Amino acid sequence: MERSNGSCGGDFILLGFSDRPKLEMVLFVVSMVFYFLAVTGNWTIIFLSLVDPLLHTPMYFFLSNLSLLDLCYTTSSIPQMLGNLWGPGKTISYVGCVTQLFAFVSVGGIECILLSVMAYDRFVAVCQPLHYTAIMHPRLCLQLAAFAWLSGIANSVLMSPLTMSLGRCGHCRINHFVCEMPAVIRISCADTSRVEGLAFFLAIPIVLVPLTLILVSYGFVAAAVLRIQSAAGRHKAFNTCSSHVAVVSLFYSTIIYMYMQPGNVASQDQGKFLTLFYCLVTPTLNPVIYTLRNKDVHGAVRRVLGKDRAVSSVGGH
Repeated sequence: MERSNGSCGGDFILLGFSDRPKLEMVLFVVSMVFYFLAVTGNWTIIFLSLVDPLLHTPMYFFLSNLSLLDLCYTTSSIPQMLGNLWGPGKTISYVGCVTQLFAFVSVGGIECILLSVMAYDRFVAVCQPLHYTAIMHPRLCLQLAAFAWLSGIANSVLMSPLTMSLGRCGHCRINHFVCEMPAVIRISCADTSRVEGLAFFLAIPIVLVPLTLILVSYGFVAAAVLRIQSAAGRHKAFNTCSSHVAVVSLFYSTIIYMYMQPGNVASQDQGKFLTLFYCLVTPTLNPVIYTLRNKDVHGAVRRVLGKDRAVSSVGGH
């Protein structure tokens, strides 16, 4: 990989929100709160999924993977952004920029595929309930999760070096708060059409195919729900899928809206806030969406918090 060797001495400058100095301290406080909530919420889901035997199901296995991805999103970008918002320094090392780029490209791809896997899990739960345990056995769940992780990482292994190898002619000022691919490509002084063309081509299996599978899965789910006679049965089926539909809508609507904007200054400012939304607000909302009306998670929390008391009462008898 080629280092930018201009006035920045190999480092990059993340301009972030420096054109709005009055906004920086507000963003610092708000981002700090959301970061704490995102980390706490996602670690809680991972912890509960590991320690509570009743949550050892495919749904919570995939949900804990999603929580791990959200932690990767936030941890790879938000601490750096908080440091830049707090002080006058806006620099990020070359290695730090490469790490952020690799994390964003890989995690984005993994999440697209993982959400389609979760949609398939909900499709089997609603449309094939009697065969659910036989179909979604632990080995298949591990294979599907591994496929999602390996596909996203392979995409990043290919795209990250190509993006960083683009000639920059000493340009090192990135008009963003994170080293994401469109922002890094934008400072290149070389022909970027091949890299952008390859990124578009890889978006077909990484983004569009999973989105199509999600839509097809929920098309079958919707048809199955409409065939249920009892209102209670429809309500239960709806609750089974509503959380995942909300998360998918939140993720894809933000990504598609952001990357379909033209590359002018206004859209770059929009891109910053949308990126902040999906790497901070979305990871904060995901645990809330999945746990707000989830009796399984509420029960797991009560069992974990009341564990010692339950053990002592059993011992007393």
